[in-house]
Amino acid sequence: MDWRAWHEDYADAGSALGRRLAVVQRQLRCRLDCAPPGRVSVISVCAGQGHDLIGVLVDHPRREEVTARLVEMDPENARLARAAARDAGLDDVGVLTADAALSDAYEGVVPADVVLLCGVFGNITSDDIIQTVRYLPTLCAPRASVIWTRHQRGHPGQLAAWE
Repeated sequence: MDWRAWHEDYADAGSALGRRLAVVQRQLRCRLDCAPPGRVSVISVCAGQGHDLIGVLVDHPRREEVTARLVEMDPENARLARAAARDAGLDDVGVLTADAALSDAYEGVVPADVVLLCGVFGNITSDDIIQTVRYLPTLCAPRASVIWTRHQRGHPGQLAAWE
């Protein structure tokens, strides 16, 4: 899979990815707006180029209160996310080029107030989805929000026994 090319559809607001991005960003804005005063920590798992978070923080009134770690395994996507954060003046948004499935990627940034798992579950097995959801509490602060997306790609009953 060419993950850099995959991200191109984010630029098209009418594409499936563009529509998903709008929903995720709306939810993230809401979480930031409703968070108690003070620092808000965010983790983005398999962050890609950082569109979900960086696109919100560019003009969000609480942008200076957000500390974030984006974890992305693809070096080019991680480089693009770093550049986007730098260009937006988001000094407290760090990008780690690492395997998001390894707990070391979150050392020093957990527990988080918001965890983004967008574009992950459509690319891993049902068993891995279940394990990921079971692991989520170790990433989350009390009353944390988790924003995830799930595309079932023709397998609508895939998790029926678990759900």
